[in-house]
Amino acid sequence: MLRYLLPLLLFLSALAHGEEFLDPMVAFKPTAKALDGQTAEVRFAIAKGYYLYRDKFRFKPEPEAVVLGQAQYAPGKMKKDDLFGDVEVYFKEAVIRVPVERNSSGALPLTLKVTSQGCADGGICYPPQVQTVSLSLPDPATTPAAKPMAASAGAAAGSGDESGQIAQLLKDASFWVVIASFFGFGLLLSLTPCVFPMIPILSGIIVGSGHKVSHGRAFLLSLAYVLGMALTYAVAGIAAGMTGTLLSASLQNAWVLGSFALVFVVLSFSMFGFYELQLPTFLQSKMSEEASHLKGGSLPGVTAMGALSALIVGPCVAAPLAGALLYIGQTGDAVLGGMALFVMALGMGVPLLVVGATAKSALPHSGPWMEAVKKAFGVILLATAVWLVSPVIPAVVQMLAWALLLIVPAIYMHALDPLPAHATGWHRLWKGVGLVMVVAGAAMVVGALSGARDPLQPLGGLRGGTATGEAKHLNFERVPTVAALEERIRTAGRPVMLDFYADWCVSCKEMERFTFADARVQQKLANTLLLQVDVTANSDEDKALLKRFNLFGPPGIIFFDRNGREIDGLRVVGFQNADAFLQTLGRAG
Repeated sequence: MLRYLLPLLLFLSALAHGEEFLDPMVAFKPTAKALDGQTAEVRFAIAKGYYLYRDKFRFKPEPEAVVLGQAQYAPGKMKKDDLFGDVEVYFKEAVIRVPVERNSSGALPLTLKVTSQGCADGGICYPPQVQTVSLSLPDPATTPAAKPMAASAGAAAGSGDESGQIAQLLKDASFWVVIASFFGFGLLLSLTPCVFPMIPILSGIIVGSGHKVSHGRAFLLSLAYVLGMALTYAVAGIAAGMTGTLLSASLQNAWVLGSFALVFVVLSFSMFGFYELQLPTFLQSKMSEEASHLKGGSLPGVTAMGALSALIVGPCVAAPLAGALLYIGQTGDAVLGGMALFVMALGMGVPLLVVGATAKSALPHSGPWMEAVKKAFGVILLATAVWLVSPVIPAVVQMLAWALLLIVPAIYMHALDPLPAHATGWHRLWKGVGLVMVVAGAAMVVGALSGARDPLQPLGGLRGGTATGEAKHLNFERVPTVAALEERIRTAGRPVMLDFYADWCVSCKEMERFTFADARVQQKLANTLLLQVDVTANSDEDKALLKRFNLFGPPGIIFFDRNGREIDGLRVVGFQNADAFLQTLGRAG
């Protein structure tokens, strides 16, 4: 009796002294879901500064005829408690599995009365609380068994894959450790292909401002671009963590990508001198002279360009991003999760800030060189436009577009003109570069007309038999729905590798070209069933498949043993080269 009276007396004493504490129903919020036909999972979202005792949980079913098995608990943390001594407690989240013994088939509506007891770090402990949760258990005969507790709690406990460990970092580390870690993650991500296209975009904006742009102005343009990108990552990330869906995935369609590519075409034509981009006259009078004549764009416009670039140019998911989204989704802590994503995007923007800081020194003085630089950036912006729309246009059109971008600039570089008698070394060098571009562009045209569809192997279609390179690719079996996937895994009878892919995912293309094409990887996967989910369309079925495995987007690779159970802690989120992926396959057994 003392164990119940003492917390109650402490609670009433704290209230009498006027201290403000959360209502226990607010501090400890339970939810429940069915993991399979015979297992319920209860999760408590615990407010910051509060905790729950592990040994105080009790479960009572309704109807009372239902028999509950021994509850299974995720690992907690040891705490020296003033009331109960050394006890195991839960901070932020508690996960409990409750087995249900049943003899009937079909769906089973179930209500659980959950008794729990917790305290606040501020010095009070609440009396035991009884809360009710409801769920429906599906038919056990048609539902695969849930994974063991350790696998289910892996993401929350941080003992599983890399994204789960990063989510755990957010839970356990101090604020400044989180900030430093995610800034470092951003620096590493800045070296990935998802960030590279942003460099010519920003460079084109700065070059478009003309040779009169100052060091400070160039850096300010870069900072506005990076801040727009960072704010978008934070806001979109919070929304994704709360809803389980990435906004950027829904923007990967022909209309959005085509519109964004058109912006780059408009910018590139201004580089070629067809027109000058500046604010309308009626707005110029309302702004300062400097801001009104920025041919490369005003600060709000550059910030908006950074925001759009974050959504459209870099939609792939990497482990740090997935970890932050997983943390937001599990805990609802949008403040820390959003701050982590904001800082990560700042780290990704460091190369862009370097571009801004060095742009003035790198740009030549006014004259023919400056015009040549602007035209070069015009070509780069056109190449960015082609790269953007490549997922939504036929491969033959891509190759012809790349051919034009090689041949036409080469002609302007006088690749086909005879050299003057006293040509300088620079003239000879650029003529040589132009000739190489003409040959590469011609190879693209010939390859496209001969059936090749790989811009990096334009003449592959001229080879016979299996020499085209197609045999190097893994043969994945596509699965369209959750039901089809579950059935295929259940009946495989051998290890399974499930790959989440999208045409617009740069890291997916990297995995396909540099990792899956490796002979050692293919040999290691010889006896593995290879399944693939194509989420390019971002349909309702695609979203359901992603949500089924708690993923926010591609790339993501999941491994299953021959019994159809996911192998703990072995998910691959983001790009892995062949050597790293071979190590992952070695752990899969």
